[in-house]
Amino acid sequence: MDDKRRTKISKFLSLVLRHKPEEIGLTLEENGWVAVDKLIKACAGYGKKFTLAELREVVETNDKKRFAFDASGRKIRASQGHSVDVEIEFEERDPPPELFHGTAEKYVGEIFAEGLKKMSRHHVHLSADTATAQKVGVRHGKPVIFRIDTARMLAAGHKFYVSANGVWLTDAVPPEFLEVL
Repeated sequence: MDDKRRTKISKFLSLVLRHKPEEIGLTLEENGWVAVDKLIKACAGYGKKFTLAELREVVETNDKKRFAFDASGRKIRASQGHSVDVEIEFEERDPPPELFHGTAEKYVGEIFAEGLKKMSRHHVHLSADTATAQKVGVRHGKPVIFRIDTARMLAAGHKFYVSANGVWLTDAVPPEFLEVL
């Protein structure tokens, strides 16, 4: 499959597995899972046809590991980033001493005033490296990278989780733990 088709399928999967499953007639299970055969059938009924082999390729080659199959291979879900109500059990872990968050320059003033908030998602997403944060930030405009003092946050009682694809998650980052790189 070529990159264009892989990207097209991946973006559609993000839409239905993270944000709007009802758009194609799907209902996600409590933890975000949906049967692979139901997903393929619902997507085809919506005019977005792909094979099981193509789906597997999208999951296996996605550089951000956005999707995961369950142990049986018969269910699939988005790894994180949901705006729909799902309860994915993330592993609580102590983060490295600092993490990063990429955003657009136009949001810097608001972030320094209010901190990083989860907005329509379940958590604030943080990156372990500046390169990933840069990629995220550039999607929203002129990128700015925040450094988060996670060591101080942890000492202050904030909790951190890590998703299956390595994205660090927390409920909020108050402004006193932020600095622009």
